[in-house]
Amino acid sequence: MTANKWSLGIQPINWSNDDFHDLGGEIPLEQCLGEMQEAGYEGTELGHKFPTDDTLQDLLASYGLRLASGWHSTYLLSQSLADEEASFLTHLDRLKACGSEVVIVAECTDRTYDDRISPFDLSAPVASLERLCRGLDRLSELAAGEGFRVAYHHHLGTVIQNEAEILALLDGTQKLGLALDTGHLTAAGVDPVGLIQRHGRRVAHVHFKNVRPAVVADARAAQWSFERAVREGIFTVPGDGDGVDFAAVTAALEGAGYEGWVIVEAEQDPEKANPLENARLARTHLTDLFQRRTS
Repeated sequence: MTANKWSLGIQPINWSNDDFHDLGGEIPLEQCLGEMQEAGYEGTELGHKFPTDDTLQDLLASYGLRLASGWHSTYLLSQSLADEEASFLTHLDRLKACGSEVVIVAECTDRTYDDRISPFDLSAPVASLERLCRGLDRLSELAAGEGFRVAYHHHLGTVIQNEAEILALLDGTQKLGLALDTGHLTAAGVDPVGLIQRHGRRVAHVHFKNVRPAVVADARAAQWSFERAVREGIFTVPGDGDGVDFAAVTAALEGAGYEGWVIVEAEQDPEKANPLENARLARTHLTDLFQRRTS
């Protein structure tokens, strides 16, 4: 797909969860990549089952896939900047070897999204926003020197998750891009369209996921952990769920001049949500939407 100068990819987390390894743990990597190809996607992102050596690019190419990007956890609030720079550059080398041009980062100091206990909490404060912004701008400078753009991923259960935190992060940085995730935004009560209208030029990467509003409401009211929310189905793919208006988001991204990857992502239990069926559903839904906008 090349409509709107976008490439359509899908995240391996739809098959095998990176945080809760029992979800899809039995699904082999070959099945995951083969079904991505079967469903018609152009690319993917790193997953925990991917090889870490120089065989990755050839493996993806054998399935007709490109590597769009890959998540990198930063610890700028708890580790030295020198150590963070070193680990970041190592990650960039891996992405660069596979032809990627965007690196996804998220500050994971004091993260709670994978601890299975901490409640669904949208009010966790940032310990030192100035330090975080300074470090992220430094990583953005390093990335630019290697031909990359840094895309910051706001994420439930981290220090940057609600609207005020996202806006403060963008206001406090000069070079940092945004990985816009429609599911995490909506679940946190943030309007994706409004954010794009304010800061669309900062969007460097996009994740399209839907939410189930009833599950969002239950998770907030009962203070579920992020893990329980995922297992209960807080997220789903475009074409399912009714929390995100993807037509409006698409129009806003077009209006902002976005060019790059759109990645389908939905952390679900693959025993409840068949990955191949959901991959096909999402691609059909988005292909139809994009074609209507370009016809």
